[in-house]
Amino acid sequence: MSLSACDKYLGVTPKGYTLLKTVDNYDQWLNDANVLGALPSQLNKLADNVDNPTIPVPPSAVTDLIYVWAPQFSTDLNAAPACWGSHYANINKFNTVLLGIDAATGGTDQQKKSLKAEALLGRAFEYFYLVNEYGKEYDSATAGSDPGVPFVVSNDVTQKVPPRSPVKEIFDHIITDINAAIPDLPQDNSKDTYRGSVAAAYSVLARIYLYVRDYTDAAKNAQLALQNSAARMLDYNSLPTSVSSPHVSQRADALYGRENQLYETASLDFVRSYDPHDLRLKTFYSFDNFIARGNTLYFPTISMLPFLTYTNFGTSVPEMKLIIAETAARSGDLATALQQLNDIRIGRFPATAYQPLQSADQDTVFNWVLRERTFEFPYNGLRWFDMRRLDAEGKMPVVNRYDAQGNIIATLPLHSKKYTLQIPVQVLEFNPGIQQNPQ
Repeated sequence: MSLSACDKYLGVTPKGYTLLKTVDNYDQWLNDANVLGALPSQLNKLADNVDNPTIPVPPSAVTDLIYVWAPQFSTDLNAAPACWGSHYANINKFNTVLLGIDAATGGTDQQKKSLKAEALLGRAFEYFYLVNEYGKEYDSATAGSDPGVPFVVSNDVTQKVPPRSPVKEIFDHIITDINAAIPDLPQDNSKDTYRGSVAAAYSVLARIYLYVRDYTDAAKNAQLALQNSAARMLDYNSLPTSVSSPHVSQRADALYGRENQLYETASLDFVRSYDPHDLRLKTFYSFDNFIARGNTLYFPTISMLPFLTYTNFGTSVPEMKLIIAETAARSGDLATALQQLNDIRIGRFPATAYQPLQSADQDTVFNWVLRERTFEFPYNGLRWFDMRRLDAEGKMPVVNRYDAQGNIIATLPLHSKKYTLQIPVQVLEFNPGIQQNPQ
């Protein structure tokens, strides 16, 4: 949904819930891969670990404009707005369930409650992305007044669009909806991690609390996610060579799966920061000794392991362990932080090359946690969000973009307003009253 009355911006049929009659219809509606599969891969283009040495100057393609943090990624009023459009289209579908499931025929009351709970969780997850893309990084001192995004609860696009709710209000909606969903969610989603579960809900809460910098609740919910799931860490020393399905929905380490099949051009500084024995290099990257710009790709299909063809943009076991590790490192509990880090790393190195991390220095351990996040989740959209929160803490350097000759063509300064995306012009065209973000 792009907050217009035009179906082409929605990607779904407005008022489509009138075509859904039975509980089974709604259950199948929630199996729509367009809703439960992908999240915007464009977020990767914003991050500091990508490179584009062949970019034309000046850039004009959407992906190139995203890469240089342009104020607008497209001025074509007939184009679907990047990021914004897909999130609101998905929200429209979840709202369809929330508004229509009670009147559905067949099924039990508990089945209806369960589907409603899944829709609440799914909608909350989409709003998490929206508020972190178009609202300022969460600051408890200003979140009550910083503009977030419109909180839409209808699936009727002819209704008047609500104004942008404050960032804090959007996060309050998200947390309230997930907590309301937990009692009615299924206990197990291991057969399809795109669907909701108790562990999935806790994992999303853990991610949310991390980005509002409530580290105690982040770790608490991460632990609850792990305790309520049979999902497990993957050992890259013994990955299966064949699977029944390559999709993230079947990944053994996924808690709430979302996926993209993608490749990204990795920056040389980033790939050089890996230990050369790290199996993630062999598994996910094309290899050219990391000499020339543009020749190293993050390209999971290159491993020929169908198990890892798709990148998980959703939550996972290693993400929960790293949230626990970061909270522990921030509080000085270095033993817990190191244990979580080593639980991950032991499955990322050959036995002959693995060395557990050990240190009694808090800053060292904390930086190891941040580094491990970049290695474990290089191109699933989280790096841009991590850059935002680290910049708010004064822990991000200036980021530059370079042309083929090494000339700087764009800069992301410290505390830049570019860390908050501009509302797309396509949205403003149909909703001129929506407040724009400062440039």
